[in-house]
Amino acid sequence: MKKSLILGLLAAAIIFANGSVVLAQNIKPVAVVLNKNGNELVIIDPNAMKVTGRVPVGAGPHEVVLSEDGKTAYVANYGAQTPGSSFSIIDIATAKETRRVDLLPLMRPHGIQLVGGKLYFTAETNRMIARYDPAANKVDWMMGTGQNGSHMVAVSSDQKAFYTANIGSDSVTAFTFQAVPPAGSSVVHIPVGKQPEAIDLSPDGKEVWIGLNQEGVVEIVDTAKKASVAKIDTKGRPYRVRFTPDGKYVICTMLPTKDIVVIDAATRKEVRRIQLESVPLGVAFSADGKTAFVTAVQPNLLLRVDLEKGEVTGSVETGDGPDGVAVAGV
Repeated sequence: MKKSLILGLLAAAIIFANGSVVLAQNIKPVAVVLNKNGNELVIIDPNAMKVTGRVPVGAGPHEVVLSEDGKTAYVANYGAQTPGSSFSIIDIATAKETRRVDLLPLMRPHGIQLVGGKLYFTAETNRMIARYDPAANKVDWMMGTGQNGSHMVAVSSDQKAFYTANIGSDSVTAFTFQAVPPAGSSVVHIPVGKQPEAIDLSPDGKEVWIGLNQEGVVEIVDTAKKASVAKIDTKGRPYRVRFTPDGKYVICTMLPTKDIVVIDAATRKEVRRIQLESVPLGVAFSADGKTAFVTAVQPNLLLRVDLEKGEVTGSVETGDGPDGVAVAGV
């Protein structure tokens, strides 16, 4: 076999084995932000920090995710005074809503995560979690929490474990499955502190970190023990609690103190506070976890934050009431 052919086969094998890396390199960088009060999705160039498009969506959009290729955004239309009951599916290239998905009788969709090509979300009014299949255009699975205010959801990468923070029941519901739902399951309600809202699952699946609205702390649940094992004083309400992609740090956006708290996940110690001039809300990360994209209000902005230097490196005005944010290709 010729040397050139061997090298070609090796190169092909490397590309196949690292398909996700190649895909990431080919994604056009994009950030999307939801304006809750403006009822729109804003498309932003995250390098230039410039708005490139605006798309009307349903009332009171709260949470958004992007497809892995960065071409499609999925928006949970939570609603305002009247409960929302739909998803908006957005084509990024054309800045158009291509589908409005009617979720009735499910209402107040929130906390969406895209895993294995399917959207997992909470239906807060119904006290349920559910799954929407974009390819089939239907909700193909649902399960009740039996708890009040099931607002957000954290899903394991293998789709065998789900965790919801139940604001009104002071609990976290843990669903575990033998395989991808609807395979045999178990449900455990784990008592936690007052008004749990923010939630995230560590990349290794061993811990769930929850922000407690009334106590101003982050509570940690051991997923094997199905029990709370620690609390970390964040000196204020952590609106969102998110692991960096490598699992080394947890980022908390702090409402009352207008800062971002960086916590070492292994030692559970605060390592940095990044002071801001506005109130931080949603957060998304670059692929390497070194940059955070943070929505903020008063004023309404998307901030680009260098987590290593602890500096804001860019900002752009978004519109009225930015909250949910997602990024791809950065």
